[in-house]
Amino acid sequence: MKRDMPRNYLPDDERQQVLRDGGMNAVYMAESAEARRVGDEDAAWAWLAMAELPAETLLALKEALGAQFLREMGFNTAPADEAYGAGWLNR
Repeated sequence: MKRDMPRNYLPDDERQQVLRDGGMNAVYMAESAEARRVGDEDAAWAWLAMAELPAETLLALKEALGAQFLREMGFNTAPADEAYGAGWLNR
């Protein structure tokens, strides 16, 4: 699924440092946290949806916000699919 990139909130030098230290997944998480800090909830969720999240986190998000939210935001559910089996999002 191709998606538009959300607005960047990390300064370029900080973004490059996060990338060096933790890889792209860390950048997604840091951008999400910074977007949330400045009050841009849409960007915060969009950045988080790009991150590879553990199965437990995906399950918690499903329970808190619903399966449709995860679908609409485009979360990668592969880790939870593997941990909980195909169709877990619909159960």
